[in-house]
Amino acid sequence: MLEKPLSPNDQRLGAVMAALRSAGAKRVLDLGCGEGKLLRELLKEKQFNEILGMDVSVRSLEIASKRLRLDDLPSFQAERIKLIHGSLMYRDKRLAGFDAAAVVEVIEHLDPPRLSAIERVLFRHAKPQTVVLTTPNAEYNVMWETLPAGNFRHTDHRFEWTRQEFQSWATGIGGQDGYSVRFVPVGPEDDKVGSPTQMGVFTRE
Repeated sequence: MLEKPLSPNDQRLGAVMAALRSAGAKRVLDLGCGEGKLLRELLKEKQFNEILGMDVSVRSLEIASKRLRLDDLPSFQAERIKLIHGSLMYRDKRLAGFDAAAVVEVIEHLDPPRLSAIERVLFRHAKPQTVVLTTPNAEYNVMWETLPAGNFRHTDHRFEWTRQEFQSWATGIGGQDGYSVRFVPVGPEDDKVGSPTQMGVFTRE
């Protein structure tokens, strides 16, 4: 029987999990956790003994709590995970002291001028040892037959970056805030346009 190919979302979550595992992280932030897809994967692995999910949407947090069945978890599991309401726009003491942060498909939902706030909150104040950040690769959009030219993949996206734009932004942060960064293509790669998702793994030097 042929295995069903992994969806782009599953490929992305797999790549993020692999990066968090290899970083040796134990205390992990999921910033912009949404309805809890990454949180579910983190809970499955004993390596991650403290998991904090944050989102600006109270409704998303309610859905995440139900999907993860937080009220039904045994106490040893429930003690590992916490959901909080908050925004990456504002400095937050609750985000300090973590080994790693995942920021999965979040930045493209923000107006570009607001990115400087995330840079400040995440890389200068929270300062996790590792940050795993993903965003769409705009160059790959030509591969989607159903996506009209010039359109974004999602109606709520404020921008979508080319590989060069993303790498320029990420290395700029690295130089400014003391992080090295490596870039990982996620999903099927095309010689000309790269892969659907681009991922930056930032490591504090």
